[in-house]
Amino acid sequence: MVDFLMNIELHQNSTYQQQIREKLVELIEQDAFGDKALPSGRKMAQLLKVSRNTVVLVYESLVDEGFLIARKRSGFFVHPDLLMVQRLPNTVQQTTISDSKNRNQPNWSKRLQKQPSQLSTLNKDENWLKYPYPFIYGHIDVNEFPLYQWRECSRIAESKGKLHEWVEGYIDMDDPQLVSQIRQQILSKRGISAKTDEILITLGTQNSLFLLTSLLADQSVTFGVENPGYANLRHVISLCDSPVKALDVDDQGLQVGEQLSHCDYVCVTPSHQYPTTVTMTIERRKALLEQASKDDFIVIEDDYESEVNFIEKPLPALKSFDQDGRVIYTGSLSKSLSPGIRIGYMVADSSLITELRKLRTLHYRHPPSNNQRITALFISQGYYDSHVRRMRRTYEQKWLQMQQGIEQHLLNCEIYSTPGSFCFWIALPTSITSHKLREAAALQGILIESGDTLFMQQDAPKNYIRLGFSAINIDKISQGLAILGGLIAQLERKALNHKTADICCS
Repeated sequence: MVDFLMNIELHQNSTYQQQIREKLVELIEQDAFGDKALPSGRKMAQLLKVSRNTVVLVYESLVDEGFLIARKRSGFFVHPDLLMVQRLPNTVQQTTISDSKNRNQPNWSKRLQKQPSQLSTLNKDENWLKYPYPFIYGHIDVNEFPLYQWRECSRIAESKGKLHEWVEGYIDMDDPQLVSQIRQQILSKRGISAKTDEILITLGTQNSLFLLTSLLADQSVTFGVENPGYANLRHVISLCDSPVKALDVDDQGLQVGEQLSHCDYVCVTPSHQYPTTVTMTIERRKALLEQASKDDFIVIEDDYESEVNFIEKPLPALKSFDQDGRVIYTGSLSKSLSPGIRIGYMVADSSLITELRKLRTLHYRHPPSNNQRITALFISQGYYDSHVRRMRRTYEQKWLQMQQGIEQHLLNCEIYSTPGSFCFWIALPTSITSHKLREAAALQGILIESGDTLFMQQDAPKNYIRLGFSAINIDKISQGLAILGGLIAQLERKALNHKTADICCS
C-alpha cells in the first residue's frame, strides 16, 4: 500500500487536498485498497509530507461523497457498495492492442471516406507554455485573464436563485441574456443592427464556418477564399466537396473584379486580413458589396481581430454597409477574452439562422449553457468593456515593442503589419526556409509559425513566417527577437557559404 501512496507527487499547480483526493479516487476505482483500511491520517501525512489536517479533510470529504466509510477505532475503508461493483464478474475477455492485431479487426484506413488528419495546418506546439518566447498566434497570456471578474460572474450564475435559469439547457435555443448583450454591447459597436432571430451562438468562428459550409457547400458551389488565407476554412470547404478558388489580396485587402465573378460565396477578413493584417479600405468594401449584388454572390465576413483593435476609430464591419442581406457575419470572443471560452456568434437572414440552428441541434444542441450565462453576466456587468480597454493598451504596447524589435533585429526581412493587429507577417530572405528557422528557433526556446500552409498553391513560397505577440510576456519580446534575428543572420550566412562553395566547385 505504501508503494501506491509514494507515487503521489505533489506539485504547486493545485491544492494538496485536490491532488490527494484525485489520486485516492483513482486508487479506489482501481480496487487498490480492497477491504483493508487506508493508512491513518497521521501515517498518510508523514508519507506525503503534508499536515495531518489536510489528509483528514480529504478523508472526510470522501466519506461525504460515498467513496469511504469511517469505522470507529478501525479507520477509513472503501465503501462496501463500491467493492461490490468493482468485483462484479467481467464477461468480456480483456485484450491488449497487440492481441487485437491477430483478430479480424476492421481496416479503418479503407473505410474512411475523408481523412482530415492529412490536411496541412499551422504547426502548433501543444507544449507552448513551456517556451520562454512564444511568438505564436491565437493564444493569450494567462496572467491577463480577468480571473476575479469571471469568478464573480460564475458565482452569480451558480447561485441558488439563478441556477434554474440555465442548468436544464435551452433545447435548441441560446441564452436570451447573451444574445441581448451581444446585440447591444458588441454588434452595435461594429455598426450592426440585428434582430434576435438573426443571431446564432456558436462555439467560435471555426464552428460557424463549419456549420455554414455544411449547409451551403456541394460540388456545384464555388467558394472564393483569400490567398494567403485561413487554411482551416479551405479544409472545411473541401470536406464538403466544393471547389475552392484562390483570391488575390493587395495592400487594400481582397481584390475585387473579375476574380470574384464565378464565385457563389466569397470569404473575407476585412478588419485585418488573415495573415497579412491589411485592413480593407471603405472604398474596397463598398465595391465588394456592389459586385456581390451585381454578380449574385454571398459574402461571408470573418470580423477578425476587430474587438481588441487598439486603433482609436477602427472601420465599421462590412456587414454594417450591407443593404441587401448579402453578408453573413461571424465573430468570436476568442481574441478579446479567451480561446478556451469557445463563444462565437453569427448574424444572417433569419431564414438561414433557422436552418443553422436546426443543424447545430444535430451536432451539439447548443454551446454549454453555463458558459453562455457567465459570458452574458461578464458583459452586462461591464467587465468585458473594462477588460477590452485594458487589453487594447496592453496590445498596443506589445505591438510597438514588436515593431521596434523587428526593425532592429530582423534585418533583410520584409515586414507586413497593420497597427491594431495581433501579429506580424514577415518574408524572410529567400535563401532561408521558414521550417529551418522554426526548428532552429525552437532549440533556443522560441516558437514561431511557418507561413507556407496559409497559401493555396502547391509551390507556395517557403520563406514566410508569422509572429504573434498576444501570448508572450512583454518583457520577453525584445530578447526573443534579438535571438531570432541572430538565427536568421546565421542561416543567411550558412546559405551564402553553400552558394559560394557550389560556385567554386563548378
